[in-house]
Amino acid sequence: MERDSPLLNIMKKNKGFTLLEVTVVIMIISLLSTIFIASYREGEKQFALKRSTHQLAQSLRKAQGMALSSQELMGLYQGGYGIYFSITPGDKYTLFIDCNNDNKFDDFSSDCQDCRSGPDSCIPYFSEKIEEFTLEKGITISDLVPSSAEDDLCITFIPPDPTVVFPGAGLASITLNFEGGSGKTVFVNKVGLIEIE
Repeated sequence: MERDSPLLNIMKKNKGFTLLEVTVVIMIISLLSTIFIASYREGEKQFALKRSTHQLAQSLRKAQGMALSSQELMGLYQGGYGIYFSITPGDKYTLFIDCNNDNKFDDFSSDCQDCRSGPDSCIPYFSEKIEEFTLEKGITISDLVPSSAEDDLCITFIPPDPTVVFPGAGLASITLNFEGGSGKTVFVNKVGLIEIE
């Protein structure tokens, strides 16, 4: 009967991993985790941008629908409906009613009336603002075309058709961006077609 050598006996008893093998496995797992987390965060930003862009398009369609139905506000038909955009602060936009028919958002206007108590008891209401929307964290309005000297844009829908009014001719666009990334653009034309690109 042949006996095993002492070195072979030692090797048979030590069936664990070496320090080098454990270190390599840990480094591989760390590298894969870092790649996965970076991809996940980038995907999360892209998804937030997509959600914000669709919310903006839905807000435009809401204003268009309110104008199309000649919806009353505070008990009275008061004018067209629109969306006001501004690059400063850039993370909000406003749904408004155009009480004075100037196709602009006037935050302090005495032309709006509150007639909920009845048509004979209307009182001045001092804002055209209906609702303010806040974009998701990190998403901002980065470009408005056409824009004014104040870097803002009003897109107004005037009943009954509704007619679309904004400065310039043909096409308006609102571009949303997230920090350090690419953007998405919402286009509105004079016929009222709203598209996302």
